[in-house]
Amino acid sequence: MRRFCFTGLFAAVLVVFGGCKKPETQAVKALTESTVQIQISGGTIRVTTKTAEFSLSASGDLQSTLLSQSGKLSFEEAAPGIEILSAKKPIVDFVRDINHAQIQSATGKLGSLGKKIKVTGKSATTGLEETLTLEIYDDFPSLALLSATYKNSGTKEIHLDSVSLDGQQLNATLSDPAAKSHEMYAFFGSSLKWGKDDVLPIPAKFSQENPFGTPVDTGDDLGRVGGGIPVVAFWTRNVGVAIGHLETLPLSISIPVITTSDGRVQASVRIPAEVMLKPGDTFSTPRVFETVYKGDYYEPLHLWSEAVDREGLTKPKNNEENYAVSWCGWGYESEVTPKQMTDTIPKLKELGIHWATLDDRWFSNYGDWQPRTDTFPGDSIQNLVKDFHAQGVKMQLWWLPLAVEDGQHGYDSHKYIVSDVVKQHPDWLILDEHGKHARMTRNLATLCPAVPEVREYYKQLTERFIRDWDFDGHKLDNIYATPKCYNPKHHHKSPYDSVNAMGDVYKTIFETTRALKADSVTQSCPCGTPPSLAWFRYMDQAVTADPVGSVQVRRRMKMYKALLGPTAAIYGDHVELTQISHPNGGEEQDTGSDFASTLGTGGVLGTKFTWPDYGKKFSNVYLNPGKEPEWKKWIGLYNEKMLSKGKFLDLYVYGYDSPEAYAIAKNGKMYYAFYAPEPAGKTGGKSGTYKGEVELRGLEAKHYHAVDYINNKDYGTIQGPTAKLSADFKGSLLLEVSPAN
Repeated sequence: MRRFCFTGLFAAVLVVFGGCKKPETQAVKALTESTVQIQISGGTIRVTTKTAEFSLSASGDLQSTLLSQSGKLSFEEAAPGIEILSAKKPIVDFVRDINHAQIQSATGKLGSLGKKIKVTGKSATTGLEETLTLEIYDDFPSLALLSATYKNSGTKEIHLDSVSLDGQQLNATLSDPAAKSHEMYAFFGSSLKWGKDDVLPIPAKFSQENPFGTPVDTGDDLGRVGGGIPVVAFWTRNVGVAIGHLETLPLSISIPVITTSDGRVQASVRIPAEVMLKPGDTFSTPRVFETVYKGDYYEPLHLWSEAVDREGLTKPKNNEENYAVSWCGWGYESEVTPKQMTDTIPKLKELGIHWATLDDRWFSNYGDWQPRTDTFPGDSIQNLVKDFHAQGVKMQLWWLPLAVEDGQHGYDSHKYIVSDVVKQHPDWLILDEHGKHARMTRNLATLCPAVPEVREYYKQLTERFIRDWDFDGHKLDNIYATPKCYNPKHHHKSPYDSVNAMGDVYKTIFETTRALKADSVTQSCPCGTPPSLAWFRYMDQAVTADPVGSVQVRRRMKMYKALLGPTAAIYGDHVELTQISHPNGGEEQDTGSDFASTLGTGGVLGTKFTWPDYGKKFSNVYLNPGKEPEWKKWIGLYNEKMLSKGKFLDLYVYGYDSPEAYAIAKNGKMYYAFYAPEPAGKTGGKSGTYKGEVELRGLEAKHYHAVDYINNKDYGTIQGPTAKLSADFKGSLLLEVSPAN
C-alpha cells in the first residue's frame, strides 16, 4: 500500500503534513478538559465553542456561525461541501456515516486542548473510502480545521483528479436584510497581477480562480507573479467568514470564487491531486480552515498568522532600524550614477533621513550581481557605501534572489546575456516539464532553491554584499514564487520541491545578514501583489509594494499589520506612488505626496525624490523649493511621533465604516486617521472630501483632549469610551487624543 500526501499539484509518496501526519505515538495528557462541546443528531455534527458554532453535514458541508452578544450571526447557506473529481467527473455517491463519528481529544501545535472528530464514508461505485477529520482547539475557538484521506478499497485503479473541501455558498442578505445576496466585501490573498486590488466589494458578476503557491503568468513584460497568502475572506456589515489552508509550505492549491446567476457567492478550497490510486493506496489532503468573525480582513489574517506561528513560521523580532525613514535612489531610475546618489546626501541629512537604497540596475546581470562597468566602474560600489556611511547614512542594496540570465528574453532596455553562474553551473537551473529553462518574474531563468549548492551560493552573495561591500541590508524586489522543477539531475521527490524550498533561500539571506549586522534591514517587496507564504517570515520590513494610489497603501498596511503583528515595521513605499497617472496613455507619472496614508496607519515613510535639479527627465520627483516644506513637515512629524512603533488597533471595518478609519495606540495616547473617499470614478490617489461625524473608538470611560496634529486644530475635550466629532476635511484627518488633565 502506498500513502500519498498532497505537496502541490503533484501527490508525492510519504510526504507528511499536519493534515496527513502519522498517528501520535503518545498522547499529551490534558491538564484540564476542553470546553469544546459536540452534539450529533439528525445527520449533523454540531460543535460549539465560546465564540462560534460549526456544523458538519452528511454532504460534507461545513458551516460556521458567530456567537455574539446580539445573537447568532451567519451568512452561509447549505451547499455541497466536498467535491471529488475522478477522470474529470464528480463522484456523487459518497455516503458519510455522521451518526457514528468518532470523537477524540485533540492536542497539537495549536493547543493542548481541543476536539477531533472523524467521519467515515464510502463511494459504492468506485470503492473509494473517505475519512474526514474535523479539529477545533480551545486556543482558537473561531477556527475549524478540515482534512480528508481517501483510500482505494476497490479492485481497480482510480485516478483522483482533485478534492475540493469546505465549499461555501454565501448570501449577504442573511446577515443584512438590506443587502443583496452578493453585496459583501472580500480579501484575496492571491498574487495575480501587479496593481490588482486585493480588497474589493463583490460585484453581481464575478469569477476569480485565486491560485496559490506557484508562478502565475501575467501576459506582460513582468512575466510572472504568484505565491500569495492562502486566505480568502468575505465579510458583511455584521459577520465574516474566511477559508484557506493552514500548512507552512506554499502549497499549490486554489480558492475559486464565483457569483451564481441568483447572486450567491460560492467558494471552496480546491486541492489538485493528479494521482493514480492503486487498490490499497491512500491520498491525504492538507488541512484547510474555516473561521467566522466580526470585522473585515484583519481578523482572519491575524488569526491565520497566529496559527502558522504556532505551526513553526514564527515572526522575527524587530530592531530599531526597521522604523527609520528611508530614501530610495529609484527616482533616478535605471541609469543612476554614484554622483547622483552622493549629491543627495546633504538633503537627506537636512530632512532627518539616515537610510538610502541603491535600486535596480546597478548590476551587470541578474545572477552574478557584479557592478555595471559603465555606471559603477572599479570600486564605485564600495566607495559609494563609504561615502554614505561617512555622513551617517546606512545603505540597502536592490537585488532579486534565484534570478539568472540565460541569454533569452530581456526586461525594459536590458537584454539578457548568459550569467557566469549559469555557464559554470548549468545543472543548478530549474527545468520545466519540457526540459526547458523555467521562467520566473521578468522572464528570467531560475536557480533551484532545493539544491544545497544554490543555497550556499546565496549565502556567499549575502556575505559579499553585507560583509565585503559593507551594505546594511537588502531591498529584495519583484519576489513572488518559484517554478516547479523537473530537472532529473536534482533527484526531486516532487517537482514541487523547488516551490517549497524557496523560503529556505530567503531564510539563508535573512539569517546570514542578521548574523553579520544585527541592526540590518532586509526589505521584501512582491511588487503590486500580496506576499508569499514561502518567504513572508524572513524579512525585517514589509512593503506596501508599488501601490496604485493612496488607498492601496492603507489597505496593504492593514494586511501586513495583521500578518506580521500590530507593531510590525511596514514601509509605505515611495510617497510619490500615492498619486499615479498616465497622461495621454503614456509613461507612468508618480506625483504623490500623501504622507498621511502611511503615517496615519502606522507605516514607515519613504520617498524617491531627486535633488538637486537634474532637468525635465526627473521633474516629477525633483524636490523643488515648493515641495520641500511639505517633505520636511511630514518627515519631522514622523520622527517625532513614531507611530510605526505604536500598536495598530483593529477598531474599524473596511467597506462599512465611513469614513475609512484607523487607530494606533502609543504611550497612553490614541492616534486616529480618517480618510475621505476618492471622487467617484477617480483612482490613483485623487483626494476626496468628507463632511460629517467621525467616531473615536477604543477609549476608556474618561475625558480626553483631541487635536488635529497636522494642522494644529484643537477639537477640545471629548468623552470615552466612544466619542464623536463633527469634521470637515479634504484627503485626511489625523488626530492625537490624550487623557485630559
